[in-house]
Amino acid sequence: MEEKKVGEVIKFFGKIGVAAIRLSEGSLKVGDKIRIVGHTSDVTQTVESMQIENKSVQEAGPGADIGIKLTDRVRENDAVYKVVE
Repeated sequence: MEEKKVGEVIKFFGKIGVAAIRLSEGSLKVGDKIRIVGHTSDVTQTVESMQIENKSVQEAGPGADIGIKLTDRVRENDAVYKVVE
């Protein structure tokens, strides 16, 4: 498996389990597998849905700030990678 960096976590909303992610390189779409890695974080999961400004989208590209529901806690500045098999 190969991992390609696509962005970083800019905020995590613990009560609702949602990460705000700023995409800096590449794109993400629903169905992609991502890995989020930081000093104390290592989360791998499939993107089941994402939103831009509270509107559901299927895909987002560089420069977009997206919200993704996660199964585990992550931290600001954690790196976000797209897993390519």
